[in-house]
Amino acid sequence: MDIRGLTLEELEQLVAAAGEKRFRAEQLARWIYGRAAESFDQMLELPREFREKLKYQFKIGSAATASAARSSDGTRKLLVALADGEKIETVIIPGRDRLTLCISSQAGCAMGCAFCATARMGLRRNLDTGEILSQLFLARRELDAGEEITNYVFMGMGEPLANYPRLLKALKIMTSRWGMGISARRITVSTVGLAPGMERLLAEIPVRLAVSLHATTDELRDRIAPLNRRYPLKTLLETCKRVPLKHRDRITFEYVMLRGVNDSADDARRLVRLLGPLRAKVNLIFFNPFAGAGFEPASRAAVEDFQAILQRGNLTATIRESRGADIAAACGQLYAEQGASHADSL
Repeated sequence: MDIRGLTLEELEQLVAAAGEKRFRAEQLARWIYGRAAESFDQMLELPREFREKLKYQFKIGSAATASAARSSDGTRKLLVALADGEKIETVIIPGRDRLTLCISSQAGCAMGCAFCATARMGLRRNLDTGEILSQLFLARRELDAGEEITNYVFMGMGEPLANYPRLLKALKIMTSRWGMGISARRITVSTVGLAPGMERLLAEIPVRLAVSLHATTDELRDRIAPLNRRYPLKTLLETCKRVPLKHRDRITFEYVMLRGVNDSADDARRLVRLLGPLRAKVNLIFFNPFAGAGFEPASRAAVEDFQAILQRGNLTATIRESRGADIAAACGQLYAEQGASHADSL
């Protein structure tokens, strides 16, 4: 069993069962999460007998980097091998003043979004908490001297809110003082629209929320993001009105620009009307092609015209430039296969 993934409460139970004093749990947590220990032998504060028990019952880390690719723009994609042979992908994305880690929550995805390569895999299984957290530790090993991850986004393979219990546990470990001590404001969870989980998540932990919208009518969204048939636009946007946002926080709406599909001036004007009542900002994303996708990216001129209409409608709208396309690590391209890595969906 992987000890990386246990909460402080669970470590306290483990310590008590071993006949050790309660404070040993915090020592153990600091070694596992704060100091990123890779061996129980490193934990010299702990009694030798206790360390031997731990070695017998647990391992540290449930995944390993199978391969790493570096883009010409500095993006790095890790193919991560899980203990049962499944593979996922994790991406390190450089920016002007930040370094972002894009984390997967599932092996594959069941949401079926037409513009996303990960959907072609189908859902293989949920990741457990240790497998989610292992991506952070593996990514840190790939950093260059002086680099530090500043932001964390659950925008990799899978729908995070469809793996809610394990996601929440990972987030609590990431943000707790006894865990990794990461500010919740540096973490974004992206969902294609699992409405009940959106409210529940922000009520439990104040991370940033991103919603993959991509369409302004139910007819189109039913086709390109099939979850819309279960939670149509009205339901999704009403939920967005109710989620408990901190002062000055906004929901980010992600919008992949598809040529001749959702990139018209009428689409932009509808988006202004839909999001006007919300505390919202929009990320316009260039579609990144993959084999058999059936879509083409909107032209830069169309994206800029779309942005201008949103801005005239008092919506904050930014254009997200593609990163890592030459190693199939860009948004919508992630796709991990047994024994080979093509790309995954960010």
